[in-house]
Amino acid sequence: MAVVKIHGHFGYDQFSSVDDASDKELFPSIYSWTDGGPHGSAILMDDGRIFGRVVDDAGHFEPFSHVNVVGDDLSFWYSDGETCVETFGKRVAQAFGAGTYSRLRRLRIAVVGCSGTGSPVVEQLARNCVGGLVLVDPDHVEDKNLNRILNSTMADAAAARPKVDVLAEAIRSIGLGTEVETYCADLFHPDVVRAIAGCDIVFGCMDSIDGRHLLNKLATFYLLPYFDLGVKLEADGQGSVDQVCGTVHYLQPGGSSLLSRNVYTMEQVRAAGLFRTDRAAYQAQLAQGYIRGVAEDRPAVIQLNMLIASLAVNELLARLHPYRIDPNSDYAIHRISLSHGIFEHLEDGSPCLALERHIGRGDVTPLLDWAELSEQREAA
Repeated sequence: MAVVKIHGHFGYDQFSSVDDASDKELFPSIYSWTDGGPHGSAILMDDGRIFGRVVDDAGHFEPFSHVNVVGDDLSFWYSDGETCVETFGKRVAQAFGAGTYSRLRRLRIAVVGCSGTGSPVVEQLARNCVGGLVLVDPDHVEDKNLNRILNSTMADAAAARPKVDVLAEAIRSIGLGTEVETYCADLFHPDVVRAIAGCDIVFGCMDSIDGRHLLNKLATFYLLPYFDLGVKLEADGQGSVDQVCGTVHYLQPGGSSLLSRNVYTMEQVRAAGLFRTDRAAYQAQLAQGYIRGVAEDRPAVIQLNMLIASLAVNELLARLHPYRIDPNSDYAIHRISLSHGIFEHLEDGSPCLALERHIGRGDVTPLLDWAELSEQREAA
């Protein structure tokens, strides 16, 4: 782990000569106590801004590239100040301010799941001039996807193109400078986990229970804000609809989780994992009544997906640039039911007892303390 020494300044937004001397005196001792590093020193300004620097074992200083603070509000401070507003970004800056635009321009955001809700989330983030996107989805475009994946075509389905490639091509063709990194791979892969861990923000746009649990755990380990999107449309296939609803959860390290919010149970996580990794064992346990079935195919429509996607992206913007009358702490959960005429928001609950011991642990072996993410070491 890293040790960061932090102290406050009033109106003096740089390290002083006294700070330089004290850091050079303190940090050799810290390096002698610990096996690794790097370690750092930071200053909290009276306006809430934080900046800092790495102090190496020889007492040399290197500025932090940026500082992220994840809470009800999301704060990002960069060592080289704000970026300029390009012509194509002026409308975004007019709505949310040049400072918010500058932060969007530098953010690296992971979107896991690039189909129903993921596709419109990606489109909106790109057109809000986000700096970088990491797209994760193992599937290819099929005919049945064409009514809900933006920018997909019949030719993409015929060629069975990866969904992440279709979206990446569309983003690059827009030309707003968003960098794209794609993973046509399962979420349960160490390389994918590391790529997401290197982002600033995560959007979960999938309906698998074990995948949502992994993302919630990953966000806790790596101190990331996590926006989870879920939609539910219950229809009989003959034109009758019983329920049309969706939910956006905002989850922050140290708060409640999808598990503690009763979105799923650990038994459902186990069943979903078995369904994904060992279909024969899953069917056997299902037949014997040891587990409940996993929903394999659900109806989906673009209008519901886009509504929930827009709600999630606006939730991100509200936390980067708090514009609501009420504080962001009141908006941990959004629920919409189009069939029942409900639109409600709820505050965060009690901290999740299952995840709180993992807050900020970062890299461990195996990753996330998850056996499936163990890596085979090459023989010596």
